This record gives sequence, structure tokens and C-alpha cells, in this order.
Amino acid sequence: MVSTFPWLTALWALPTVGAAVVMLLPAAQRTLAKWLALAISLAALGLAGVIAVGFDPAGEQYQFVESHRWIPSFGTGYILGVDGIALALVVLTAVLLPLLIIAGWNDAARQTGLGGRGVQAYLALTLAVEGMVFMSLVALDILLFYVFFEAMLIPMYFLIGGFGGHRAQASKAAVKFLLYNLFGGLVMLAAVIGLYVVTAGSDAFASGTFDFRAIVTAVSSGEFVINPAVANFLFLGFMFAFAVKAPLWPFHRWLPDAAVQATPASAVLMMAIMDKVGTFGMLRYCLPLFPDASTYFRPLVITLAVIGIIYGAVLAIGQTDVMRLIAYTSISHFGFIILGIFVMTSQGQAGSTLYMINHGISTAALFLIAGFLVSRRGSRLIDAYGGVQKVAPVLAGTFLVAGLATLSLPGLAPFISEFLVLIGTFTRYPVVAVFAATALVLSAVYILWMYQRMMTGPVRDGLLDGDDGVRGLHDLVPRELVVVAPLIALLLVLGIYPKPALDVINPAVQHTLTTIGQSDPVPSAPPTIAEGGR
Repeated sequence: MVSTFPWLTALWALPTVGAAVVMLLPAAQRTLAKWLALAISLAALGLAGVIAVGFDPAGEQYQFVESHRWIPSFGTGYILGVDGIALALVVLTAVLLPLLIIAGWNDAARQTGLGGRGVQAYLALTLAVEGMVFMSLVALDILLFYVFFEAMLIPMYFLIGGFGGHRAQASKAAVKFLLYNLFGGLVMLAAVIGLYVVTAGSDAFASGTFDFRAIVTAVSSGEFVINPAVANFLFLGFMFAFAVKAPLWPFHRWLPDAAVQATPASAVLMMAIMDKVGTFGMLRYCLPLFPDASTYFRPLVITLAVIGIIYGAVLAIGQTDVMRLIAYTSISHFGFIILGIFVMTSQGQAGSTLYMINHGISTAALFLIAGFLVSRRGSRLIDAYGGVQKVAPVLAGTFLVAGLATLSLPGLAPFISEFLVLIGTFTRYPVVAVFAATALVLSAVYILWMYQRMMTGPVRDGLLDGDDGVRGLHDLVPRELVVVAPLIALLLVLGIYPKPALDVINPAVQHTLTTIGQSDPVPSAPPTIAEGGR
């Protein structure tokens, strides 16, 4: 779509500038800061809605394109554009942010540092992450993408370390998160520079360039050919950074600690939104820029993805901490997303993109509801609960729906995406699909067992004098229902009618497969009687 108004610039600039405005509010204006941050996130949702309505799935691959000179001597420009895959994640981000702000309405209340500006800092950091995620999704210049891909780590670091649970443990988890991701980013920086050097030495370009569209066009046409060994190293540089952020096993070690120590809203911001930039980067950059290298390393990546699927599910079963259990489920789900991307079939990649959306919604619902429960009881231990459905039936019921969505129950949103990934995998790697499908049984074990221990049975009493145990819990309050109800509704709607999302995603997936020279395997028909069949 051609538009004279810079919609994509407005999309990322609104929360970014809004973060600065919220941070500058006087220390005493905590309530104003909350309402202003919520208004900014709702305005960003409105902008995302305008872009979604104006996007034509049958039109150009990249729409709402903006292109301006940035650093001509480095061959980099301010180039923005959105395709169906990026649009799906933009909408997911825009939908979740207002809900996360409402869910974390009181999360910064106990922060006494920062000159009494803890609330302003918490909200400003949240909005800053949103703005940087938006820019990462719509950037069509590789250097521009890299800058914001790395910059989003800083506000997330402070959200984990400054506003998490136990101060020492939260600080340790934040450092672990930052070091893992910074190291991945440094490896990627070397690959970004290497790609620039390779383009500078090619006759396909007048000089070195970071223009993603120009490089992909030259690669797909055969005009720009990278030495296979060099392409393999460049692919690994990009892939390593994305694998850490996603996270892909065995680069996942930072996630459980960060998710548990962050506030529930910040943990969802990290797992449901920010980490999706990693899987998005695999689909957007690794495959089109290095199609031959992607095919070469495909068996390795698929093997790691399947290990992650089973590993995350098995470890989730053994957890005694409800928040850590949910964090390990995300490792398993990210394995499914990465598997769908690298089987390189239309069903697999469409399923992966839809999985990014559905995982974001289901994880947000399950993690936030669990967070509401933990805030009431003051314990993350599963054994500290029992009989919750007797004293808080709405909380228990919504927890059950979110849990059933996490185990991909038919009729709820994640089932469609997981089914597409498995179908897309089976058409090319049937044995791999069988191994991946074992997670369906394992997920039923950890979700239903967790629900049974926490929500059913007799009401658990407290262990200390003055502790009423589960009996003293209250049900979801209106503010919490405002958060939970839209998420449950989305799980139901996308589970029954995912067509609007797939109509936007499928053309972008076909563009990607065409660019990398891949097509769906043709089913082999059984021999007829005339051909010697029985």
C-alpha cells in the first residue's frame, strides 16, 4: 500500500516518545502515569488497527513502505515496511500491551528507589520495549534492525532486575538474561558486518549495502552469489543470535530464571512479545538471505527444535514452581515454532507464524492468571495450593481454559497452529513429526496434573498461625477480568475461525518459499493395478 502518512514511523515512535513523556512526569503523579501509559498503548493499538485494515494481502509483499537516507556512506537507510508475517506480530504486540499495563497496574508500587519514580520508570520501560519491538518488526534495513534488536535488551534488563521478585535473585537473573543475549548479538554483529563486506565486493551492488530487499532480490535472482563457506558462517552468526533470543535448546538457560524473577506482566512481555523477534528473525532474515545455508543446516536446526520440544515438556512435568513450569512450556512451544520454520513447507511456516500469535495469547493468559493467584497466596509452589476452584471458581475456570489452550486442545487457538506445524513437518520428515507429536501427550500430563494439584481436591489450609491458606483467597476482581476476558475470547475465536489471520499470513509465507526456492513435497500416489500394485 502506498501512503503519504508515515504510519510505521508513528507506530514505533508513539510508544517510544510516550515512554520519555511518562518518565518525565513528577514523582507524585503515579496515577496519571498509569493512565497516560495505558492511553499511549491504546493509541498504538489503534495505529496497528489502521495498518491492519489498510493492508492488502493480495498486494505487494511489503506495504506502507518508508525509505529515507540515513548513513549513505555505510549503505544504510531508514527503510520500513510490513508484510503479512510482520503485521501479525505487530497486531499481537499492540493487543497485549494495554492488557499487560492493566495486569501490572500495581507491580511497581513497592519500588521505593528511583526518587519515588518507580511507577513512571516501570511504565516507561514497558513502553520502550514495545516501541523497539515494533521497529524490529518493520525495519527493512539490516543495520537498523540490528540496532533495535539489541537496544530492546536494556529496558528489559531493568524490568527484570529492578522490578522483579527477590532483589538479589532478580538481579542475577537479569544479568544472565543480558549476558546471554548480548553475546548472541555480538556474534550477529560480526555477521552483519561480514554481509556488508561481501556485498561491497560484489558486482551486483555499486557499494556495500544493508538494504534487505535489494540483497534478497539479488540472491534469489542469482545475481549475488555468496561463497558457500562464507554464507554458512554468516547464517550461523544470524541464527545464533536468534536462537538465543527465541530461545532454542540448548541456548535457553536464561529464560526460566528471567521469567520467574520478573513480574508476571514483564515475563509475558519477554516471552510472548520480545522473544518472538527471534523466531521472526529466522523467518525474515536467515532463510531469504542465506537460502542454501539454511537448507544445509536444516537437519541440525530441526534436531535441536525437536529436542527442545521434548526437553521443555519433560522438565515442565518435574517442576514444583508454577511459574517455572509455565516458562518451560514456552521452551517446548518455541521448539514447535522453529520446527515449522525450518521444514520449509507452506503449512509448516504458516503454522509457525500463527503459533507465534497463539502462543503469545495462551502464555499471556496462563502466566497472568497464575501471577494473580501467586500474588494472593504469596507462594509459587504448586504444593501450597489445592481446592482453589471452591473459593475462586472464575480464577480456576479461566486458568483451566488457558491451560487447555497451552496443551493445544481442539477448539482453542494453539491447536490449529500446532496441527499445521505437524502436518507441514510430516509431509517432509514423517519420523520427526512423530517425535514432535509426543509433546501432545507430555503437555497433557503437565497441564492437567498442575490443575489437579492446584485447583481441585480439598481446600488447603495454611501451615502457620494466621495463615488462612487457600481458604483466604478471593476471586478475580474487575481489573483482572478486564485482562483475562479478552485473552480467553481470542483463544476461542482464533480456535474456531483462524481464517482472517491465515489470509494475511499465507501470501507472505508463499513469498518466502518462492524466494528461497522451496516448494511443498508432492505426495506420492500408491501404484495402480496396471503398474503392478495389489
